Amino acid sequence: MELTKAQEAVDNWIKEHGVRYFNELTNMAQLTEEVGEVARIIARRYGEQSEKESDKDKDLGEELADVLFVVLCLANQTGIDLQEAFDRKLDIKTKRDSERHKNNEKLK
Repeated sequence: MELTKAQEAVDNWIKEHGVRYFNELTNMAQLTEEVGEVARIIARRYGEQSEKESDKDKDLGEELADVLFVVLCLANQTGIDLQEAFDRKLDIKTKRDSERHKNNEKLK
């Protein structure tokens, strides 16, 4: 699904089920909360912290999808076309970093 279609899907969901968007500050707080949940899973499952029994059933994909949903909400309510912004960012990164990582001794 293209990002444009994802933004439309979120907008339709909000209109059909969500009544309205939370305000931008609420969504920013919600995004921070969701990123924290992703960080907790990664730190415990892939990092050095031990994973609590209550965390073992957490679905990383679901938590990442929560982050994406809130990002799409923020883009919609602030008038950002994420497909255009992503394409532009990928172009910038490609031009800026096309050789940088290949020459990074730390990555070999």
